[in-house]
Amino acid sequence: MIIHAPSPAELPLLRAIERAAGAPFRALGMAAVADDEPPTLAELTAFQRAGRALAAYVDGRPVGYLLRAPVDGCTHIEQVSVHPAHARRGIGRALIDRAERDGGPVALTLTTFAEVPWNAPYYARLGFRPLTDAELTPGLRALRAREAELGLDRWPRVGMRREPGRRAGADDRAAGTGRTR
Repeated sequence: MIIHAPSPAELPLLRAIERAAGAPFRALGMAAVADDEPPTLAELTAFQRAGRALAAYVDGRPVGYLLRAPVDGCTHIEQVSVHPAHARRGIGRALIDRAERDGGPVALTLTTFAEVPWNAPYYARLGFRPLTDAELTPGLRALRAREAELGLDRWPRVGMRREPGRRAGADDRAAGTGRTR
């Protein structure tokens, strides 16, 4: 596996990865999440041009991607998705670890579903901890409010944080599938 910034021509492939990564949510009764539109090409282009998009490649083709942005002095993981055909191989973990290296010595944050096995429990295995409401920074509160507007609060959500250098052990590499949403 190789990780680097995707080219503009590869951005449509990231949308296809997102759609495929969303499909497993349907089995959990979360069809609205499964049917959610991936980021637009314009949104992906903005991340790519800002140097805040990463893609994981197997055999020269992207199989996962991550979008990040600065939020309140942290590197916030906006989205991480891995195609289900390549799940449980440490690709999501590798993308997150690379985002940490690229973002510098600051904490990582994300928001995700609290009870979806490949969401909050997976991120906990990667060294993230759930944040209490009092610990949410203004930027994370704004993100959570936007998620509520989009209807994502129909299912329990949580903000999470990983301190710099707090990576999980090798035993956790095979865990996890899907996307942060």
